[in-house]
Amino acid sequence: MSDTHVHGTVADGFERVREEFAAVVAAQRGQVGAQLAAYAHGRRVVDLWAGTDVAGDTLTCVYSATKGAATLVTALLVQEGVLSLDEPVARHWPEFAAAGKDAITLRDVLSHRSGVIGVDGGLTAAELADDAVIARRLAGQRPYWRPGSAYGYGGFVTFAVVNEVIRRATGQSLQQVYEQRVRAPYGLDLYLGLPESEEGRFRPIEWWTATPEQEAAFWSNLPGPQSILGIGYGLNSTPPLDQVAFANTRAVRANGPASAGGVGSARGLAGLYAAAVWGMDGQLPLLTPDTVGEFAQLHSVGADLVRGEQGNYALGFQAKGLRYPFLSANAFGHDGSAGAESFADPRGGIAFGYTRRRYGFAWSYPEHDRLAAAVHAAVAAS
Repeated sequence: MSDTHVHGTVADGFERVREEFAAVVAAQRGQVGAQLAAYAHGRRVVDLWAGTDVAGDTLTCVYSATKGAATLVTALLVQEGVLSLDEPVARHWPEFAAAGKDAITLRDVLSHRSGVIGVDGGLTAAELADDAVIARRLAGQRPYWRPGSAYGYGGFVTFAVVNEVIRRATGQSLQQVYEQRVRAPYGLDLYLGLPESEEGRFRPIEWWTATPEQEAAFWSNLPGPQSILGIGYGLNSTPPLDQVAFANTRAVRANGPASAGGVGSARGLAGLYAAAVWGMDGQLPLLTPDTVGEFAQLHSVGADLVRGEQGNYALGFQAKGLRYPFLSANAFGHDGSAGAESFADPRGGIAFGYTRRRYGFAWSYPEHDRLAAAVHAAVAAS
């Protein structure tokens, strides 16, 4: 397969990854700008990009891949004893105890077992742009199921809860801790709050392309706005949340809401996980092996009340060892609804980051499997 339209470099032994990325780009017929980056045991071995108006340092919306950065901050504070996973959220944030939420712990929130996935009447796009506003709305909300009895993905609000706990415990927001302790020291191109000075590198996300017949068939089969899925994805507001417009809004990029407002590149996503597990550029890893083990441990498996069979979570992170069976059991990371993917495989030595600028139809991204498998095979053979 020709790689004429692929730019960037790969280390010796990773040529097959470049070929696979080129095949993915060719299959997309030039409609999607994409980036791929990977580290092997802390050394960057893949740095590729393709597509109109996309470079290696282009930044775009990574949606819920943001949760990986937010979880890393949480893990760092747990590691240092600032936060305790099994302490009730209300111990730091008394208002949260209302409506039967007094016993919900930080572990419940991170494992999506709290039942707090939204609010009656919905949250507007402007409210979802600000974690502090989300937290105020959530404080009085009754959970949508009995906490601990099941799990369901809180796509837009989970880390607003975590952020409020961090704010109460430290006097700083999650975004401030991330910038000072993670992004700036490691030089990561992954922002939870994009500075105005970096706006020139930002490229917006675009909606998928489909025929009218495909669109009609897809939307006719979706649950309604007041369903558990509808509440979890912000469809119960008036008007329903427009995901594309939301992430392409400057206020969202500027605030960097910790559940879905991050802006970055594949380099930034892969670098996040390399910094967490192996360290970068002579700096020590952010997390100890014990902390990695705790946060990579499976907590919520089986059917997700919001996402159906797409679930399976560790703490804050998705369980990537279940998503990609060729990875190690303790692989962890997080994807994003527009097609971003990112993870670490501590045993396999992989840190992986991928972005794309256009949604896949029906939120389907089969290239994730191909690219993850290619990187895994190259690292295993190196």
